[in-house]
Amino acid sequence: MAQYELYCLADRRFYDSPVNRGAEHPDFPQSTLPVPAGWEHHAGEVWMNYAPAGLELPPQGWKIHVSSCLADAERTLAVVWDYCVPRGIAFKFLRNEPVMVMLNSKSAARGSSGKLVTIYPADEAQLELVLKELDDLLDGIDGPYILSDLRFGKGPLFVRYGGFATRYCLNDTGERVLALEDSEGRLVPDVRGPIFAVPAWVSLPSFLEPHLEARNSVTTNELAYAIESVIQFSNGGGVYLGHHLESKERVVLKEGRPLAGLDVASRDAVARIAHERDMLERLAGLDVVPALHDYFTLGDHHFLVQEFVDANPLQRLIVNKYPLTRPDVTDEERAEYVDWALGMIGQVTRAVGALHERGVVFNDLHPDNVLIGHGDRMVLIDFEVATLVTERARSVLAHPGYAAPGDRQGVDVDRYALACLVLGMFAPQTTMLLQLNPAKAHHLADLITEAFPVPRATIDQAVQTIAGHVPAEPMPELTDWPVVRTAIAKAIVASATPEREDRLFPGDIAQFEPGGGINLSYGAAGVLYALARTGAGQFPEYEEWLWQRTLASIEVGPGLYDGLHGVAYVLDQLGHRERALALVGHCLEPQTELELGLHSGLAGIGLNLLHFAGDTGEAAALRVLDQVADRLGGPDDVPELSGEGNPRAGLLFGSSGPALLFIHAYERLGDSGLLDLAKIALQQDLRRCTTDAAGMLQVNQGWRLLPYLEEGSAGISLVIDQYLRHRADDELAAARDALRKVTHSEFFVQPGLFMGRAGILLAATDQQAKDQLVRGLGWHAMPADAGLTFPGNQLLRLSMDLATGSAGVLLAMGSALHPQPVGLPYLGSPQRSEPKKESKEV
Repeated sequence: MAQYELYCLADRRFYDSPVNRGAEHPDFPQSTLPVPAGWEHHAGEVWMNYAPAGLELPPQGWKIHVSSCLADAERTLAVVWDYCVPRGIAFKFLRNEPVMVMLNSKSAARGSSGKLVTIYPADEAQLELVLKELDDLLDGIDGPYILSDLRFGKGPLFVRYGGFATRYCLNDTGERVLALEDSEGRLVPDVRGPIFAVPAWVSLPSFLEPHLEARNSVTTNELAYAIESVIQFSNGGGVYLGHHLESKERVVLKEGRPLAGLDVASRDAVARIAHERDMLERLAGLDVVPALHDYFTLGDHHFLVQEFVDANPLQRLIVNKYPLTRPDVTDEERAEYVDWALGMIGQVTRAVGALHERGVVFNDLHPDNVLIGHGDRMVLIDFEVATLVTERARSVLAHPGYAAPGDRQGVDVDRYALACLVLGMFAPQTTMLLQLNPAKAHHLADLITEAFPVPRATIDQAVQTIAGHVPAEPMPELTDWPVVRTAIAKAIVASATPEREDRLFPGDIAQFEPGGGINLSYGAAGVLYALARTGAGQFPEYEEWLWQRTLASIEVGPGLYDGLHGVAYVLDQLGHRERALALVGHCLEPQTELELGLHSGLAGIGLNLLHFAGDTGEAAALRVLDQVADRLGGPDDVPELSGEGNPRAGLLFGSSGPALLFIHAYERLGDSGLLDLAKIALQQDLRRCTTDAAGMLQVNQGWRLLPYLEEGSAGISLVIDQYLRHRADDELAAARDALRKVTHSEFFVQPGLFMGRAGILLAATDQQAKDQLVRGLGWHAMPADAGLTFPGNQLLRLSMDLATGSAGVLLAMGSALHPQPVGLPYLGSPQRSEPKKESKEV
């Protein structure tokens, strides 16, 4: 979430690079200094990079990180600049204060948070010299601890061994990750976690050994509490379950890291923990608030100790009870949920009212901060940003789906959040859309009362609190294909920015990665493909933009969905065969370091090479096919869980991608052994699926089940369909039917193609399911002056791309409503209905 929030700084409607945030957030003064003579400078979205021209650094080594609090940032940068430039030492620093705050916010990555500057010493001798000299120059600078690093002394300097040059390898899960070279010259993953660690083949420089000993000397041995487990981590600190050593009473310990976990008021976690202590003392005796037991410091970390409430977050209960995520829900199940939800809303309302009577505004009400314990005791937790009623303040750290607009202060902030809770109980997460357009509350009210027998007056009261005098906006009938296609296409075209070089259509934050602005998933290629395939038209000027930007990005990766092969496929579909062949020719060499999957790896590349084999020949395609076959393994050669440190299952990153490659190769070559390999690949993905209580077969991540196209039921079912066109198989047919049960569910948190409802629609086959899924896109549809739009991943901003946004929704709706076949590349009708009689060995 923190990374997405970084891309919310520049624009209130679309994700955009923080570089475009506007004059109200200027860069640090050092960013505006002239580039030193003989130096090179690269201005990135987050980092400003400086190095002497022609400097040859080793590809990896010990790097220095400098941390700083906000107040010391400009002084720190001035010292580093004045030190590094005359000595010819390469360095980089964060562009500006908003980026610095976001990368040290409560939800930021714990391991890398706190870095303001990175310095690249040429060798260990220079490492030691720079550390010692800068330690004196930065005396008095205060900064957060960088968890991935070893602290040098007691100041803001930290060290870590890692890559200087950008290199990649495949990790144990088969994913492409940043790499280091080990002692035998092999590329291995450059692991970057929240704990300092030195690669096995690297020796810690002797001058750093005392600093490691100082780090290890800090223990919890003197605490009056024993830590049993971690409840959660944030960049601001941990929340731990423990017990008092003498009384054995179980408690919750909340940690505050100094200068870390900043909020928009620039308060750190320590300030908020101390504030929470004060609020709990004021609220002492209320049954809806955990009792305060203790407050202490360990080193410079602060700990608040409070009552342990054996309970579940309301959010978890909503996920478990919400009926619309199950197929074929009955009226009785809907009514039962309404009774429970209204009971919860009543309890939360009374609990918040009790705070107000004590003169406190909660300011951070959302379902994860509401605990439901034994006997239905309700407890509100997390008072870090609570304020006094008399202050009429606004929250500085609120959940984006419950954050009140700027015109609400004091108790009205809580009343707004309570109104969002009313809608959120019946339409989970959709309250995120209210930040984009408060008028959406009116449409959500209509959808909620159509789906549930909830009193309209209850919903209307919540809508009035949220939207006030903002009127409802007209919504087209989503099953009216010509009208809806025109509305979506109009919004997409209206969003185009051909004057920009980084992107043509606004989309996911991934479009700001190399090649992201042009590729099939997030870039112009995917949008133009969806418009053309659904009959919404071709746009020669935008096709030319795509070609010119592709030429400027010719060194990006070869992947089907994230690289040049996908662009080549789309150019071919748009009638630019020669340009497409030129791109394919640039990518003919085999890529042994790539993963197997369809999105970025060999499966997608192999499919595209087969598609163009009539012009380029079969040799390159067969080389890729052999690599995939050699690396596939057997049906049981994958863990039973997907992701979370294991290889991922599903269409885009799992074994279904290789299965699709083998099926298409069979259609071209006629070798039945390829179907055998396809079945093995499908069995690998099915091994990582489990059946839930409703009979839906879904990808199992251990802590959740996934129904989606990217990594889930929908994508696997599509490939099994392709397989069954060539060979009957009762086992796979039964699995396909169980996978497809998800298409009878009514609600999905996101609308997008890869990880939302649109992808489920693409996999649906019976008309009733298709109609229900099309109408269900209304939960997220956002009318605009230019047409009809949809939010992207995380629901924080609108998106037009194929993977997450309006183009993907358009393509999926076209698969259900367009008179001609519509689908993703290589997932349409097979090339041959019958295999060749002759057989070839693979």
